[in-house]
Amino acid sequence: MHEFLQRDLDYVIRGEEVLWGCLLMAVTLSVQGIGMFYVMRASGALLARTQKLRVQFDMTILILMAWMIVVVHLLEVVVWAGFFTWKGAQPNIFSALYNALVNYTTLGAGYLPLDWRLLEGMLGMAGLLSFAWSTSVLIALAQQLMQRALARRQAEH
Repeated sequence: MHEFLQRDLDYVIRGEEVLWGCLLMAVTLSVQGIGMFYVMRASGALLARTQKLRVQFDMTILILMAWMIVVVHLLEVVVWAGFFTWKGAQPNIFSALYNALVNYTTLGAGYLPLDWRLLEGMLGMAGLLSFAWSTSVLIALAQQLMQRALARRQAEH
């Protein structure tokens, strides 16, 4: 029998794995919520300060907010990578960061030891939820910026 088939037969989901996965997802979504709160707060402050400036500043605001969102996502990956390193599921933090990022973006890697394998899927779910949330924040901001540009244009005419 092939080694990977035997591994699949030996795999049993453990309660500890499910509990840690749920906790990590809760932490991930908490970081996401706090991060998106600050992104919206920062964008609101920048929008208020640049109300009368040109449209080019609107694009700068959108780019800055996208960078903030990327930092939030990277913090979420660090949480998972730290856990994998702490539990000995990865040999070092660098491997853990790479592999966590690959699964967070739902590319999938199959890198965790057998007794933590369920967390790979849970990490992908956390990434999907976080990306969807971030996308909605960027769309809301882009919509605000477009409305503002249209209002400026109407005021000029």
